Amino acid sequence: MSLDVRVQPETFDPGAELARLEALGGGGVASFTGIVRGDGGLTELLLEHHPGMTARTMKAIADDALARWPLLGLTVIHRHGPLVPGDRIVFVATTARHRAAALDACAFLIDWLKTRAPFWKRETFADGTVRWVEPRAEDAAAESRWG
Repeated sequence: MSLDVRVQPETFDPGAELARLEALGGGGVASFTGIVRGDGGLTELLLEHHPGMTARTMKAIADDALARWPLLGLTVIHRHGPLVPGDRIVFVATTARHRAAALDACAFLIDWLKTRAPFWKRETFADGTVRWVEPRAEDAAAESRWG
């Protein structure tokens, strides 16, 4: 079983990450790559975190996925620091013998990371507006479907 959980400022290569999981010999690989959107004139998204707390929380979420589904491998990468529209922000991928486990675990991971991983996001816009991102009801609803 391969487990890789990272919090890092640098970008990542989804293709290389998927190839590593494909090499484990499963029957299905599922993935999600989150991209910074430039909605409303966004020029920067700053992600702050507490390194120890964030790493522990992300690892606990990954361990929960491993307990729920028969996975052969799992990768979770979340960036921090200043990002701009078009930058990759998060990557989640799972592999399993069968597609259902890979797909469900991938959806679970991204839903729980979105609501439980301790990241604080500050948006800066072209007009000079700066605001902190508040939790969204839609994200809480997505998390709740996993019990």
